Amino acid sequence: MASYLCPRDGTRADTTSLTWCCTLCGGPWDLDFEPAGPLSLNSLTGRVNSLWRYEEVLPLASPTTSLGEGRTPLVPLTGTVSAKLDYLMPTLSFKDRGAVMLAELARRLAPERVVADSSGNAGTAVAAYCARASLPCTVYVPEGTSPKKTEQIRAHGARLEIVPGDREATARAARAAADAPGTFYASHVFNPYFLHGTKTYVYELWEDLGGRLPDAIAVPVGNGTLLLGATLATAELHAQGLIDERPALIAVQAEAASPLATAFHAGSDDLLGAPTGTPAPTSPTLAEGIAIPCPPRARAVLAAVRASGGTFLTVTEDQIRATQLDLAARGFYVETTGVACWAAVGGRTDLEIVVPLCGAGLKTGLAP
Repeated sequence: MASYLCPRDGTRADTTSLTWCCTLCGGPWDLDFEPAGPLSLNSLTGRVNSLWRYEEVLPLASPTTSLGEGRTPLVPLTGTVSAKLDYLMPTLSFKDRGAVMLAELARRLAPERVVADSSGNAGTAVAAYCARASLPCTVYVPEGTSPKKTEQIRAHGARLEIVPGDREATARAARAAADAPGTFYASHVFNPYFLHGTKTYVYELWEDLGGRLPDAIAVPVGNGTLLLGATLATAELHAQGLIDERPALIAVQAEAASPLATAFHAGSDDLLGAPTGTPAPTSPTLAEGIAIPCPPRARAVLAAVRASGGTFLTVTEDQIRATQLDLAARGFYVETTGVACWAAVGGRTDLEIVVPLCGAGLKTGLAP
């Protein structure tokens, strides 16, 4: 039986509770969970063509909220860099991988309401899967969120709360609402079930590459949910003897909003200014999905990149604009956040790298 576990102080809570953070320190939960058994490529033959095919390594089974998420194509871009097209998910972003886990968990707990906060894509995903599960949902987003994303949230029947201020103000508003009795906080940051959904990204790579992984996996990092999911997957695959070495993790941020990259290159194990001060403010960026000034799992993200032998890279606003057009010219219409990794590593020839194209261009339109 899985349980919530605080990585800082060891506090535990039952996963059937609606407790959304550590009751002692207020930090995000990890999940104390052991996979039911090892996978094998042969065992996957004939299984459902969604992320639920990896049932042995998932903390939930037999879902009723699935929209067929997962199993996105892996397409070569150059001789050494390939792209995984996660913008082809049901809600047009990779966030479906984790959102389906949160909605399925919420369905089983039957709360009075579901609350989420997002810069856009996680909110649209939670709204869609809550609609699938017939759960009432409220999504908090910062002012300035792309109109197409807020339109999508409303279309799925969720109540939309637009919060004045930045992403941190939005998170604070949602967390205050999450403390109300009977509320399930579908947080893609605080709830570790989300990470166990995003880890399927790497399991799919492993399957698509015939039981191996590339030299490096590049991921855009704001709160770090895809990177931490990748860390879970590579650790599990290695522990099961299914890979000999773990790939390096290349974390990518926008130069204008790069608190993690700054801390990494300064040799810090936490955000600069934390926990006694305030981390440096971020500037507006076209990569709105990774413009997170104070990610709650910062320490875990920094540790994961270092342990993998990876690094942090940053991209400029001009690079984002140019790369969005470059990908479109190759046939891929990707939102501005989703082009960051290609902008950072597209010219590399020394490593086999996979980048995610993690949100559709229809979400934001072309960069101005």
